[in-house]
Formats: sequence, C-alpha cells, structure tokens
Amino acid sequence: MLACLLPVTLSAEPLPLKRAVELALSHSTTSAIAAADEQRVFAAYRELRNNYIPQGTIGSGLGKSWGFPLSLEGAAPSLVNFNASSALYNPSLREAIRAARVDTQATAAQSKDQRNQVIQDTVLSYASLSRWEQRIGRLQDEQAAAMKLEEAMAERVKEGVDSPVERTKARLAAARLHLRLTEAQGSADVLREHLARLTGLQAASIETVSDSLPPFPALPLEEDLHSKVDSNPAVESAVQHARAQYLRAKAEHRAFWPTFDFATQYARLTTYNNYDLFFKTFEPNNATIGVVIRFPFLNFSQKERAKGADADASKAKKQAEAAKNQASEETLKLQRTVRQLEAAQEVAQLEYEVAESSLDALQTRVDAGTAPLRDLGDARTQANERFLALQDTKYDLQQARVSLMRSTGELENWIHGGN
Repeated sequence: MLACLLPVTLSAEPLPLKRAVELALSHSTTSAIAAADEQRVFAAYRELRNNYIPQGTIGSGLGKSWGFPLSLEGAAPSLVNFNASSALYNPSLREAIRAARVDTQATAAQSKDQRNQVIQDTVLSYASLSRWEQRIGRLQDEQAAAMKLEEAMAERVKEGVDSPVERTKARLAAARLHLRLTEAQGSADVLREHLARLTGLQAASIETVSDSLPPFPALPLEEDLHSKVDSNPAVESAVQHARAQYLRAKAEHRAFWPTFDFATQYARLTTYNNYDLFFKTFEPNNATIGVVIRFPFLNFSQKERAKGADADASKAKKQAEAAKNQASEETLKLQRTVRQLEAAQEVAQLEYEVAESSLDALQTRVDAGTAPLRDLGDARTQANERFLALQDTKYDLQQARVSLMRSTGELENWIHGGN
C-alpha cells in the first residue's frame, strides 16, 4: 500500500527517428486527407468502369387511364416494370475509363508526395530538437563553469589582483550563456510540442536519440540528376495528370463515334389502363431485349466541349514540363548547396577543434599559474561559439540533404533503411 502511495515520476523515453516517422505517418491529418483523395479517385474510376455491368431497376407505374393509355414519365402504365441496360461499345466511355485509371496513378503519386512532406517535417523537427538538446547540455556545463569563473574573478578583484572590469566581463559572459540557454530551452519546447502534434505523443515524453538518423546516401552525380528527378512524386503526379487530361480530350472527340448499348425491359400490364380496348390483342406479360445503336452526326455543343478539353490537355502538358524543369533546377541547386555545406562543416569542425585545443592548453597554463585567469573566459567563449557554429552548420547540411532526397524521390527509402 505504501508503494502505491509513492509519487510516480514520468520520465521521457528515448524516441528513435524511425519510430517518430511511423507515428507521424499514421497520425498525420495530411496523410489521412491524401488517403481520402485516393479513395475518392478510385471510386470515380470504378463508377465509370461499372457502366459495362447491367444496371437494373424495378418499379411500378400505377394509375387509372381514361381513353388511350398515355405514358407516365415516358413509360407505359404498368403494375410491375423492370429495366436493365449497360454499355457494349462506347469509345468515349473507354477513353474516359483510361483517364480515370491514370488519375488514380496521379493521385497515388500526389499522396506519396504528401507522405514525403510529413516525413521531411518530422525528420527536420527531430534533427533540430536533437541539436537543441545537445546545445542545452553544453550550455549548462558552460554556465556552471562561467559561474565558477565569476566567483574566482570576484575573489581576485576583492584581493586587488584584477580590476573590477574583469569581474564585469565574467558576469557578462555568464549572462550571455544564460540568454543562450533560455533561447535553447524555448526552441526545444516549441519543437517538442510540434513533434507531439505530429506523432500524437505527449510533449514531455519525447526525447531524441541523436544517433538514430540513418547515414545519408552518396551524393548523386550531376549526370544522374535528370533521371532521378523523374522519380520525384510531384513531377510524376503532374505527368500523370497531363496524360489523364489528354485521354479526357480524346474521350470528348470520340463522343462522335457510334455507340452500342444493351437494353431490356419487362412490364406487367393491366386492363384498367384500357390496353384491351385500344390494341387488337392484349398480353399482360410483355418483354423486350435488344441493342440500342446511336450514330451522332450533329452536335455543335460537343464539338466545342472537345476543343475545351484539348486546351485543358495542352495546359496540363505545359504544367508538367514546368514542374519537371523547376524540380531539375531545385535539385541541382540543392546538390550545389550540399557540397558547399560539406566544405563549411569541415571548416567549422577544424575551427572547433582548434578552439578546444587552445582552451585545453590555456587551462593547463592557468592551472600551472603561467597564464592569467581572465584569458580563460575568453577562450571558453570562443570555443563555445565554435561549437554552436558547428552545430548550426551540421543542421543546415542535414536540412539540405533531406530536401535533396525528397527532390530525387529517395526520402522514404532512406528513412526505412533502403527497404
């Protein structure tokens, strides 16, 4: 009973990147909307395809007749009436079905692009949160060291070894670290809340695993960029949409072709509709089965509709070309950016190593009493600035690599380890 009364402390559990992406994809409203769009487009395709399956209706045209039995809404008055019809040969419908099938492929590519957007958002938010968590740990250690240095400078000023301005400088360095630590904690809280909304987890339970990011693939060569751009879901969706518009225009033009439809009808007629008075013979059970043939030859409205469909197809084709050109330019730009950031990361890494080495050497000299204590604060500040610059450069490189993989259609395979 005492154990049950003890307060339970909920600690954050490590959340690997792959698990975060899986939760985001299953919880994301963007993915749900894309799935609904896929379902809607596939239903439209099946609606057109099912025109080849006979559609039957059964009903009744009950009513009293005075004089000749006139029709009720185009059908003869009857006790029971059954109708069935389906398409047999319809070139326009056939092209429309092909267009709807291509639309399903375009929507599937668009859904994949939406999934990649969710993955990119999750990966970058995760990487940024990991950066801020590492920065918080570093800044907390630096703040503790700065407070010790400030206390030491206060003693030296009190003993008259250093001037009061040196103590003020130490306090300024500690205040700057406190400001950076506050900014880092605020940014981490915002990113943690954003990841919570993406994954459906509690914000307080999210803790990143810095080494859970998969290694990035080799940078694609320039001659391979054009072939990889074709794998971009956004480009693929635009190309498939242009093909669907072409097939719709083709369907509008084939509306002038002959059509053959199957049709059948059964009716149970009654004597109170005067059929026995106005027809030579009366048969209560009547049925008709056959093929309805139509030869369109004069339809100016359909002709203009076909011209409008041609214009839509031409527009969609140009939009697909524009999307591919834009993706090619962005991919080339991202590749160049990645190369520049790789060089910048190497420079930042070396500068950080030099600053750390200088700090260690100065610490040794201060401990030996051969270097002034005030120089130690400046060296710590410089090393800390180099560490922050290295972190920012690493994140910029990660952001560029993720964007490049999305542009080349490799993002989802990368996050799942190439499976």
